[in-house]
Amino acid sequence: MTGIYATARQMLSDLAAKKISARELLDLHVARNDALHGKLNAVIEKDLDHARAAAKSIDDARAHGAALGALAGLPMTIKDGFDVFGMPATSGAKGFHGRRKDCNDADVVAAARKAGAVIWGKTNVPYMLGDIQSYNEIYGTTNNPYDVTKTPGGSSGGAAAALAAGITPLEIGSDIGGSLRHPANFCGVVSLKPTWGVLSLRGHIPPAPDAFVETDLGVVGPMARNVGDLRLLWNVLRGNDGAAEAPVKGSRIAVWDQDDAWPLAEEVQSAVRRAASALSRQGMTIGNARPPVSGADLMPPYTQTLAAVLGSGLPDDVYNAFAATNAQDREALARGEDGGAAFRLSSTASYRDILRAGVVRQQQKDKINAFFDEGHDAIIMPITPVTAFAHNQEGSFASRSIEIDGKVMPYNNLLNWISLATSLHLPALAVQAGRAGNGMPVGVQLVGRAHSEDRLFDLAAAIEQELGGFEAPAL
Repeated sequence: MTGIYATARQMLSDLAAKKISARELLDLHVARNDALHGKLNAVIEKDLDHARAAAKSIDDARAHGAALGALAGLPMTIKDGFDVFGMPATSGAKGFHGRRKDCNDADVVAAARKAGAVIWGKTNVPYMLGDIQSYNEIYGTTNNPYDVTKTPGGSSGGAAAALAAGITPLEIGSDIGGSLRHPANFCGVVSLKPTWGVLSLRGHIPPAPDAFVETDLGVVGPMARNVGDLRLLWNVLRGNDGAAEAPVKGSRIAVWDQDDAWPLAEEVQSAVRRAASALSRQGMTIGNARPPVSGADLMPPYTQTLAAVLGSGLPDDVYNAFAATNAQDREALARGEDGGAAFRLSSTASYRDILRAGVVRQQQKDKINAFFDEGHDAIIMPITPVTAFAHNQEGSFASRSIEIDGKVMPYNNLLNWISLATSLHLPALAVQAGRAGNGMPVGVQLVGRAHSEDRLFDLAAAIEQELGGFEAPAL
């Protein structure tokens, strides 16, 4: 019998061989969710009527020898930041909870459904996808399968928790502040933040429902438990099979595991070095050549652009309230205080300010492109400066803190290591690098030049082969 932790490719093979039906496989995953929902709260909406009908249709088509798609009969859940026919898309916002359920699928959801995926549920997120934890007033808090007192990350936290718990074999997430990579890191799974602009954001919230605009920085991408399954879903979403797997021996990898401006837990740094050693054992050249952009230089234009993108989706009353405090906020920053002042100013910035940030980002892109032109295939680096931390819902993003090896640091330090790929529109693949001393998963990210996703898959597969990849939690 097909196991709940079988790879997606094995499940598809068993479906094709008629060892299990699409309906049976769907029921297996729904039952798994039912058994764990009270502990994890990963899946927050279900549409079983449409899912069962879809599974039956696929089983009937297979019985008659019909040609089927690459994901035919595979059950899937989708992050609650995407429009999915039959379920509301709320992005954790109460104001969107009453949205109609007959919306069109988001473009990436439609691609998965066209390939035969049986979509049956939606997974939890923070309010408007704006946190590195996953909780909201509608659906409550999602817990980490490895330790329910800790967060699964965000904003694709419900997706990562569902993958790690065996509730779904594949997921689709999104990323503007590490939302594909933080949860993968915290929950022991893998994800791909693609090159900006490759996959359509149409049907994603934010921006506002039915806005149908592409925003700077934001991307959508696949999530899975292993690199092979991740590549499978990536190929479905982009509409082609891409390049064949290529040898990695001789590849040149730069290691970035410390930066004066970015604190990093020792066990996370150790994970980066462990993954780098794994690549070395596969015949790659590993060096400490630093990217030609520093952490201190990356963050200002990134956070300016990020806040402006997020600000564009704020309700008018909130935006106007932010704008009304600009003078006071500037005075607060001059005194060395923040309390949200920097975000309020950046989210209401002028077009002039945003263009100026864009000029700096383009200069940084030119520098990083030259770095890759020198022969570097990828940069291996941390994702988050810590492993999964205890639930912390007090205050706001601006007022919270995190502890990094005993030192209390601002919460926004969680954005540091993900900023390179996001701000400069580069692909980044999150892959596991073992466990930390407290038993929690810890991963790394491989960042490559624009449109180098196929190469990143090859490199990540080498790390997975050496270090063992996904380890199921003891639920």
